[in-house]
Amino acid sequence: MAVEFPTVTNHPNRMPFEGVLTLVDQPSDKAPSGARGHRVVLTREAAEAALPSLLGMAVDFKAGWDGHDAKQKCGIITAAEIEGDEVKVSGYLFARDFSEMMTEMHAHGDEALGMSYELADAHVADMRAEVWRLSKATFTGAAILLRSKAAYRSTSFRVLHGEHGLAASCSTRTRKLRTPSHDRAPAMRPLPQTSARGAQRATQI
Repeated sequence: MAVEFPTVTNHPNRMPFEGVLTLVDQPSDKAPSGARGHRVVLTREAAEAALPSLLGMAVDFKAGWDGHDAKQKCGIITAAEIEGDEVKVSGYLFARDFSEMMTEMHAHGDEALGMSYELADAHVADMRAEVWRLSKATFTGAAILLRSKAAYRSTSFRVLHGEHGLAASCSTRTRKLRTPSHDRAPAMRPLPQTSARGAQRATQI
């Protein structure tokens, strides 16, 4: 699955970026907002199946760089892959439209910034577990925030200065990509059980 974007030299509103969005099969360092104090694990199988849903989704930011704001969509994800245990993404920021954001971003520096995913239709295998395992999800976007505020502190984000043409693609280097089944970070709202095993659906995480 790939979409080729044309190269536009020195486009004033298309600034390339790359980052580590999250980790697979590893518990988050802290509980996401709305997860009722539970840390979460995005399984590799769920991440592989949901990977195509990342393409074309927006990245957003919040004043203070400490969370999500879906109304502040400042860029777009054009590529995603799983490398080792990292879900890596890249794309473009709307640098001219969000010039003040870019100034703040440069002031923080690459080492300070990380990412957080946004989900829909997330299934939790066992709501009673200390750590919630997400067995199914759909990515609906991502946020750029301070790494210290992210559920996974090992995420990263950086602007790629001087690079202008990026391909939109989706791949896994550790396993064959599966057909997507059907992931918003600030809140997780469980719905009634969907199977005898106690699988749950969350509209957002």
